[in-house]
This record gives sequence, structure tokens and C-alpha cells, in this order.
Amino acid sequence: MNIMISEIKMNIYNLYLFDRHGSLLFYHEWTRNKHTSMSKEEEAKLLYGMIFSLKSFVNRLSPTVSKEGFLSYKTTAYRLNLFETVSSLKFILNTDIETSQSDIRELLSGIYRDVYVEYAVKSPMVVPGEMITSNLFRSKLVQYVQSSHLVKN
Repeated sequence: MNIMISEIKMNIYNLYLFDRHGSLLFYHEWTRNKHTSMSKEEEAKLLYGMIFSLKSFVNRLSPTVSKEGFLSYKTTAYRLNLFETVSSLKFILNTDIETSQSDIRELLSGIYRDVYVEYAVKSPMVVPGEMITSNLFRSKLVQYVQSSHLVKN
């Protein structure tokens, strides 16, 4: 018996990377139709504050104990996805709403493991705690995301 599974691919809008203190380490934009009048720094602070509040809210009101807590929220226009590492790095990926949470977590885990660790942590050009400005890091990130089976080309 052959079972056909239709492959739904997602649009990625942007990626934020924050350190444990809420400092924006990296931002990349793929597709973004609506822009705000805020600077990227103001927008990042607002986003980090919202994530901090949502995580606290979810942890306090959850009826069960969970290691993961807050992972995403979805609106009619987009999905915000959070991947947090053991060292409290926060990868926030905004996508359209068609893709499953587990697939997005797999993509974010790969970005952390195969791009961040390889081209930021191991790079002598990247200073811990400062913005990542490495063109190699950016190009490897874009290459990794575009090669994902989840992303529309």
C-alpha cells in the first residue's frame, strides 16, 4: 500500500537570537511585508519582554510540570516559535502557520547545532555576548534554512 503525504512547506519571516540577559545577538530577515516605525533594537527589546512574560505566565498557570513550557503562539497571520538552549540562548523564528511545531523545533535545533555552534561558538571572529556580524555565519544560516525540506523556495 502506498500512502502519499502532501508536503506543506512554510514561509520564514525572520529569526532573532537572544542571549540569557536579553541582548539581541543576531537578527535576520527573509520575508517581511510589514515594517514598524521602531528600530530593530526597540523591536527586539519588546519581543524579548513579551517572551519573558509569556514564559512566566505559562509556567505559573500550567496544570502540569513541563521542562519545555512556552514553545510557540499562533495568530491568523503567523506563528512565533521559541527554541531555548540549556545555556538560555533563545532562538525565535517567525513563520507562517502551516507547519507543525515539531518540524519547526527540529529546524531550530539544527540551526543551533549546525550553524550557531559551528560558525559562532567555534569562530575566533565572534565575541561572546556581542552581536554576531560574521558574514560566514549569516551565509551558513541562510544556506541551512534554504536547504531544509520545510521551507518554500
